[in-house]
Amino acid sequence: MTGPSPQGAGTVPRPGPGPAETAAMDTAADTAADTAADTAADTAADTAADTAADAAPRSRARRRRDTEHRLAHDVDVWVASASPDGVPYLVPLSFDWDGAALLLATSANSPTGRNLAAARTVRLGLGPTRDVIMIEGEVEVLEIGALPPEQGDRFAARTGFDPRTLTSSYRWFRVTPRRVQAWREENELSGRDLMRDGDWLA
Repeated sequence: MTGPSPQGAGTVPRPGPGPAETAAMDTAADTAADTAADTAADTAADTAADTAADAAPRSRARRRRDTEHRLAHDVDVWVASASPDGVPYLVPLSFDWDGAALLLATSANSPTGRNLAAARTVRLGLGPTRDVIMIEGEVEVLEIGALPPEQGDRFAARTGFDPRTLTSSYRWFRVTPRRVQAWREENELSGRDLMRDGDWLA
């Protein structure tokens, strides 16, 4: 009867790293550690610089540029309206901006559609609460077929929604800004007015 073979029998032992290989490994480890430290330091410096830049209040001219950028690139806006007897209503709607007015579309029989047609004024909220743009505007009501086709096409391409294809009664609502405000933090409350009575202040 054959007994168990000794542990490790038949295994060729692996030699350890030599002095040159050990030195190379140490150098690689040191380089990786230095790179990681440098990256962390650079990231911290960039973050501190960004925070300092964000903390400084923007000029009125900068806020106008930021506002026009948002109007040109955002797609949705909060629409606040009220019924003739004062009942408030808030809804998000898609919009298009042509450089002078915002174009919205909603059902003529919806609370927003009825409110805008009756009051002919609206208040809009664009962006998150820590980077908000508030717009008060005058409302022009257009029947769905009254808008030039190229404007309807532009709205559909931008928003992915074409109210002209619906069987329900939709209308266009063109909002011309009369007052615009923009701010981020408390230190931007001063100078938040960017437009009054339809005229830009910067």
